[in-house]
Amino acid sequence: MKHYTLTNVVSTDRELILKSVTEASRKKAIKLGIGIVDVRIKRADLPDENAKHLYGEMRAEREKQAKKYRSEGEEEAVKIRAATDEERVKILATAYQQEQEIKGRGDAEATRIYAEAYKQDPEFFAFTRSLDAYKKTLKSQTTLVVSPDSEFLQYLQKSR
Repeated sequence: MKHYTLTNVVSTDRELILKSVTEASRKKAIKLGIGIVDVRIKRADLPDENAKHLYGEMRAEREKQAKKYRSEGEEEAVKIRAATDEERVKILATAYQQEQEIKGRGDAEATRIYAEAYKQDPEFFAFTRSLDAYKKTLKSQTTLVVSPDSEFLQYLQKSR
């Protein structure tokens, strides 16, 4: 009788091996008055030493595969983060550019309005500008040392 390895038994040769074993068993059993219809392998166990070694190799292979997948995933994550950061920088630069353009147009418009107001009534314009300056300069608990005849205080003094 021929001997087969575990690899043969669990591979694609399995059906051929089972037919061969069935035929060989049938020939031997017929002498005893026994008829064999079919032989099947219910279990193919490994010796404990081999099983432990095989399972260890399987575990190591799975860990190797997992490390590979983690590494590939991390690489992809780095690429995505880099692309996202690049896109963020572009968006912020565009937004800053637009902000500066809008701010410039606003400043130009404010300057135009101030110039128009100044042309219409220079004294009133000077008065409102002084009030703005007072508001910004004279906060609560502010101490200011200036000459009484200072131009800065002209609108805070009694009318002359």
